[in-house]
Amino acid sequence: MFFKEEVIMKKSDMIKFGVLISLGAFLGAGCTVQVAPPPPPAVAVSGEIYAQGPPPAPIYEAQVMAPGPGFVWIGGGWVWGGSAWRWETGRWARPPYRGAHWVAHQYVYRNGHHVFVRGGWR
Repeated sequence: MFFKEEVIMKKSDMIKFGVLISLGAFLGAGCTVQVAPPPPPAVAVSGEIYAQGPPPAPIYEAQVMAPGPGFVWIGGGWVWGGSAWRWETGRWARPPYRGAHWVAHQYVYRNGHHVFVRGGWR
């Protein structure tokens, strides 16, 4: 009987010891881990949108013949949709005003964040 109680005490002590070690490791790790600040929300500011990562590799698209004079080819590209990248197919379009030119979408890595800069007519 004495031996059985001694084993129970040892198991109880080992469980307490294990819990203390686990708790200490958990708390200690929290003090030494450096976490990057979360990216800003996916909100457009001056045509810039913060994305959760870089876009996939570009998709090759064959440029078809223009539908008529005065059209400009706008190449396809990845667009950040708020929660994922989506491919925007290339297309022909007419400039909205004389002298306008198309500026393609851009993807930059700035201050630790992936940023999608929407293209447009300028």
